[in-house]
Amino acid sequence: MEINLSVPGNNASGALQVSETAFGREFNEALVHQVVVAYMAATRSGTRAQKTRSEVSGGGKKPWRQKGTGRARAGTIRSPIWRAGGVTFAAKPQDYTQKVNKKMYRGAMQAILSELVRQERLVVVEDFAVSAPKTKELVGKLKEFELKDVLIVTENVEENLYLASRNVHKVDVLDAQGVDPVSLIAYDKVLMTVAAVKKFEEMLG
Repeated sequence: MEINLSVPGNNASGALQVSETAFGREFNEALVHQVVVAYMAATRSGTRAQKTRSEVSGGGKKPWRQKGTGRARAGTIRSPIWRAGGVTFAAKPQDYTQKVNKKMYRGAMQAILSELVRQERLVVVEDFAVSAPKTKELVGKLKEFELKDVLIVTENVEENLYLASRNVHKVDVLDAQGVDPVSLIAYDKVLMTVAAVKKFEEMLG
């Protein structure tokens, strides 16, 4: 299949032959939803934590002898039944990770990229770079393509481009290897270089 190559002014300058598997797959909403939810769940860090009797500070010494005091036997002042003691079934940080196999992940990425092509949200250019780490230059280049809310994907992120993009609202730069399903759907448009397209074809078949 073919996708348009864009030049400043957002005009087509030609066509690029791309893999039908990577950029022409039917959209599978259920699969994409499952992979996106799993990806976002994996970024969660469980923060809840309580201490068991063994984790509470202190309580190493037996408070009184086992027999002869008339009191209930006690081995530690950090027992769960004591004030300031540990928690019987202490809550621990939860692991929210969901299993997604490689085939599912690859399928979701193919479906998202294909949908971007169908919705004309994927802008492919021969190359995209800035001569210096200047925000003004980057904004000017994006204006030439009529882009504001955009993810820029290159084969390898150049330092100048990365530095220039850091202070621009709703603009991010990633290399093809670092792109994930969430970042692909988070922006209005995706600007991708030809080299990045080839990299995706290599990774996604």
